[in-house]
Amino acid sequence: MGATEKKRIARIKRQRRIRKHIQGTSGRPRLCVFRSARHIYAQIIDDSRGLTLVSASSTEAGIRQREAFESKVALATFIGKQVGERAQEKGIKQVVFDRNGFLYHGRVKAVSEGARESGLEF
Repeated sequence: MGATEKKRIARIKRQRRIRKHIQGTSGRPRLCVFRSARHIYAQIIDDSRGLTLVSASSTEAGIRQREAFESKVALATFIGKQVGERAQEKGIKQVVFDRNGFLYHGRVKAVSEGARESGLEF
């Protein structure tokens, strides 16, 4: 088992440990963040109904056509603002933050700060 495989397994263990305690409801859905090497994805999920209510990602056509961001962290902040604004349009004001097993720094932290700036409460 290589180093990357060990890291992936450690993240999945953290993810399962977190999910025992975090669950999105209709009143307070879950803001889930996933990051890959190139892209960042955020979605707001109602676990009681099994629905994705709002999503935003760096792979969307409108975001890819914009001028390049100065860093991946700046892009992650923008994605957080996008998901926050879309949630406000749907009437979602409060969410539970799910870092999905990733450490809370860098791009994951930037998404949460961007969502807070757009008015979401954690």
